[in-house]
Amino acid sequence: MNLDFSEDELALKAEARRFLEARCTSSTTRAVLDDDAISFDRELWRSLVEMGWVGARIPEKWGGSGLGHVELCAIAEEMGRVIAPVPFSSTAYIFAEAIINHGSDAQRERLLPEIAQGRAIGCLATSEGPGAAGMEAIQTEVVGGRLSGTKAPVTDGDIATHAIVSAREGNASGLYVVALSGDGLRRETLRSIDPTRSVARLSFDEAVCEPLGKSGDGAALLSGILDRAAIFLAFEQVGGADKCLDTARGYALARYAFGKPIGANQAIKHKLADIYVKNQLARSHAYFGAWAFAEGGTELAKAAAAARIAGTQAYDFAAKENLQTHGGMGFTWEADCHLHLRRSRQLALSIGGLPAWRERLVRSLESQVLGLGNSDGLY
Repeated sequence: MNLDFSEDELALKAEARRFLEARCTSSTTRAVLDDDAISFDRELWRSLVEMGWVGARIPEKWGGSGLGHVELCAIAEEMGRVIAPVPFSSTAYIFAEAIINHGSDAQRERLLPEIAQGRAIGCLATSEGPGAAGMEAIQTEVVGGRLSGTKAPVTDGDIATHAIVSAREGNASGLYVVALSGDGLRRETLRSIDPTRSVARLSFDEAVCEPLGKSGDGAALLSGILDRAAIFLAFEQVGGADKCLDTARGYALARYAFGKPIGANQAIKHKLADIYVKNQLARSHAYFGAWAFAEGGTELAKAAAAARIAGTQAYDFAAKENLQTHGGMGFTWEADCHLHLRRSRQLALSIGGLPAWRERLVRSLESQVLGLGNSDGLY
């Protein structure tokens, strides 16, 4: 079994790295971080649309690039290396995937061309405060095609044009598509650890909505959406973790103390080696997740949970050790270490924290051992 990228996929990955390293430097990210009036880099967003990456998974008949899951995974890894301040993951990994896989024909015809052309930005609104955003705990309600309730925090909720919202309708739970330009909506941007990926509180008051998929299938639909997003985000986390390792190694070789590079010290060598080991473990899980994605078999839920856990742990560890390797300079605003530390924490929580994903992994393994098949609605 060969889980590595093909030659074409490696070529796409190399081109993505060249483009992003030239177009999205740390100054690009800092421009958004330093200005409270800017939520994302619109010029970079337009460039990603023109490259066909925002609509990478959208079929060509709807204006997309028609690429596969693995190609988007390759792009995701490079997006993670540059800490891109754009709503790419919310739109490409979550919203577009949800509409492609679960939308009606009318929803696909209407929304997918808008996504591919960069006019539609999506977000996923499930959380209603601290704790796991399980479908059984939601208070947001749909009555007569109108949605009421509050969701917070919602990643990219302050700039999104559309949202997928979890809600109850009678005794059933479901997911609903809401255009965020209509009446019955109030937005509030919230402070967060990573302002380059903004979060918001969305308050709905009888906002017009339409169901995504079948009524009552909300838990199963959400579980599948999160599994797919987890694999894409795992590649983004691997990209960020690898960049942290490269940065730490470069600094360790260039910074001299007592006449020799600090990288010659055993303590620094151990730090770099530990980062490398965790990164390779996370990469292995991410590749397995991409394979499960492409195969479309019963391994997806387990692979997604494992990739999510390993990716989160690797990026968090690499970001912290990169900062420590830089010593006193690492804690300063001028150093870029805190940019990765911020993004690692943001990605760690964007689709649920580690406790929820560990529970998903355990239940997936349990179901597999007991021969129960995939377990839906674990989150």
